[in-house]
Amino acid sequence: MHVLWIRERLAAISSVGHRPPGIDRQILALAVPALGALVAEPLFVLVDSAVVGHLGTAPLAGLALASTILMTVIGLCVFLAYATTAAVARRLGAGDRTGALQVGVDGMWLALGLGLVLAAATWLSAPWLIGALGASDEVAQQAVTYLRWSAPGLPGMLLVLASTGALRGLLDTRTPLVVAATGAVVNAVLNVVLVYGAGMGIAGSGLGTALTQLGMAVALTVVVVHGARGSGAQLRPAAGGIWANARAGTPLFVRTLSLRLAILLTVWVATGLGAVELAGHQVVAAVWGLAAFALDALAIAAQALVGHALGAADVPRVRALLRRTLQWGVGAGAALGLLVGGLSWVYVPLFTTADDVRAAAVAALVVAAVTMPMAGWVFVLDGVLIGAGDGRFLAWAGMATLVVYVPFALAVREAAPPGAAGLAWLWAAFAGVFMLARAVTTGWRARGTAWMVTGA
Repeated sequence: MHVLWIRERLAAISSVGHRPPGIDRQILALAVPALGALVAEPLFVLVDSAVVGHLGTAPLAGLALASTILMTVIGLCVFLAYATTAAVARRLGAGDRTGALQVGVDGMWLALGLGLVLAAATWLSAPWLIGALGASDEVAQQAVTYLRWSAPGLPGMLLVLASTGALRGLLDTRTPLVVAATGAVVNAVLNVVLVYGAGMGIAGSGLGTALTQLGMAVALTVVVVHGARGSGAQLRPAAGGIWANARAGTPLFVRTLSLRLAILLTVWVATGLGAVELAGHQVVAAVWGLAAFALDALAIAAQALVGHALGAADVPRVRALLRRTLQWGVGAGAALGLLVGGLSWVYVPLFTTADDVRAAAVAALVVAAVTMPMAGWVFVLDGVLIGAGDGRFLAWAGMATLVVYVPFALAVREAAPPGAAGLAWLWAAFAGVFMLARAVTTGWRARGTAWMVTGA
């Protein structure tokens, strides 16, 4: 990466705080690039699917299984980004730029070590992991091949999470956007060249993705390291700093685990309802996930801005940020709800030609759309509390909301009617009950002051 561009980015970061713009401008300045980076990541899976899909049914089915495992591993490690963002923003707000970059460097060392362990474990256990999903021999062989060729990219992907978290904490979401967008293009080119040009088949897709992830990690690491050197932060691994990052990330790991378990439970219930309901659920989940990226971008802005304000001990600004980001979240959720529900009959046919699946998906999407404003509230409050470093509460609240959701999900599986009504009831349970439980717990916490710990 060009040194001049790096200096320009770091100069922009260092200028933050001299003349702070209005809250709305700060929110948008962070949220819009963050949204771009978030959307760029799923393009990896879409490109892989498009390229591998032309190899045949077995390779595409194998990719579906392998990518599910990889996305689960990466999803559970998202705490590397969240914990780093909060810690770096807090130190920057306290005026300790050197300490902020030191936290970022320590988080990246943790990501590298964890990534190497997970890459080795994934490579070695690939046949067992795929076998546990019950795939046929031909599909299993394709899945294991992809999983093993892509596993070396895990250290890179985890480094991307940690370095992105560090840059977000420094109030820079543009650099991760540039790197993510570039990576999406490079990944597409490498996949085509390796799969078809080099004749590697599905192995080429896995290798292309791994190489892209490693390249993105190098690019982001260069930016963070350059900033660390300029501020006087140490680059060598420090056991104390790495351990502190691990401790800070553990509650967020538990919180993410509760979300993943809720999603897996929802898929299990949809499977039990029948093939039509499961197919419709896949459509609804895909649309919900895309809407969640937009709301998560606001949560990322809340993380960085709240952490920065708490570090500066500016409690009135924290309250102002909380109020305004919640307004943005609810408003964005309402707008997305209108699009998701109001236009469902237009875009659902793009996913399926089966009339019964269409009807089920549309019914569930209308239910999900009604809950979108509440989802915006939940996502933003999540970001606020993560930015405040309130991970322990989020861990307990996550498990508590999962406990609340379980009986409702089980009731749907046992008593819901077939077809569209059954899937609508399932999404009423997930997007309604589960999200309401999250809204109540995080809203109760935000009303108090226990989470507003100021200083570095």
